Amino acid sequence: MSDGVLMETRGAVGVVTLNRPKALNALNLEMCRQLHPQLDAWAADPAVKAVVIQGAGGRAFCAGGDVRAVAASVAESPRGEQERVSREFFRAEYALNHRIHHFGKPYVSLVDGVCMGGGVGLSIHGAYRVVTEKLVLAMPETALGLFPDVGGGWFLPRFPGESGTYLGLTGARCSAADAMWLGYGTHHVESARLASVLEALVKAEWGTGPASAVVERILAGFHADAGTSVLATQHAAMDRCFAAERVEDIQQALEAEGSAWAQETWATLVRMCPTSLKVSLRQLRMGRTRDYDEMVAVEYRLSQSMTARADFREGIRAVLVDKDNKPRWHPGTLGDVTEADVEACFAPRAGDEFVVSSN
Repeated sequence: MSDGVLMETRGAVGVVTLNRPKALNALNLEMCRQLHPQLDAWAADPAVKAVVIQGAGGRAFCAGGDVRAVAASVAESPRGEQERVSREFFRAEYALNHRIHHFGKPYVSLVDGVCMGGGVGLSIHGAYRVVTEKLVLAMPETALGLFPDVGGGWFLPRFPGESGTYLGLTGARCSAADAMWLGYGTHHVESARLASVLEALVKAEWGTGPASAVVERILAGFHADAGTSVLATQHAAMDRCFAAERVEDIQQALEAEGSAWAQETWATLVRMCPTSLKVSLRQLRMGRTRDYDEMVAVEYRLSQSMTARADFREGIRAVLVDKDNKPRWHPGTLGDVTEADVEACFAPRAGDEFVVSSN
């Protein structure tokens, strides 16, 4: 048993601490496999009224799923082993997200510092997300040859207007004020007060009423205004430029918009993996009308098809290993990515589908 995730029961509160501070608490397979059964146990224990999850080290809540480790395993393994590594990691991560999404008790994420990708999955599916002034929130997958997963196809289309499309395609980083405007954050609390929040929850008198009422009363007592969201000031332009059904049309709309924001956004999109952009836009449009359980099955298919592509290994190399930020994508332009290429990524996988289970 590793110490990558620490779990304890304090009073009536189950406390989870992601404990890989040197890796910014990136979520790996072993952590998923340890945390899931503990959540099951806490869900079944009437003495446990709520769960709190936090990150160790002060720099990050969770920087994401440990896709670098997945990519390394894929690169160094024969084909059958590559598929097993990817299958096991994404099945475990998505099953954990599903457990959180359907958790029947208050689940409180103390999101302090970096929260990206898999960290968003560990937090957004719970009922309460406490963000601090140190928050850096993002879904950066299109720069890695992937797509905004961990439920991104479900939650991004439910952010205001086209803000989720913008965030999912560009990987733009959000502040605490942005997170509150998006609806990701439910409460804003100073980083220095998070230990007091946890202590107040541990010492709470839970009584016989709804546990959610106790949690909401305590969190409201610590809440402070997060300030003005920069993202909110760009809302109208985002809605104009990111409403299209084709990535090429989004880029044209940005060129026509002509503002400094539009030019910067256009330059960002040009650097992203072309196949990832087209697959992600299809995913986000699909998620507008599908519920979470439907989308997690779609995203599992995408996880397997996208990690099998050379672009995934190239994205990890350029961003996380060599850090030259000069990926060589194949295909190299949007025009070279065909509809058939995109459709193939969504194809059913005979004998390898993600079937959600009741918890």
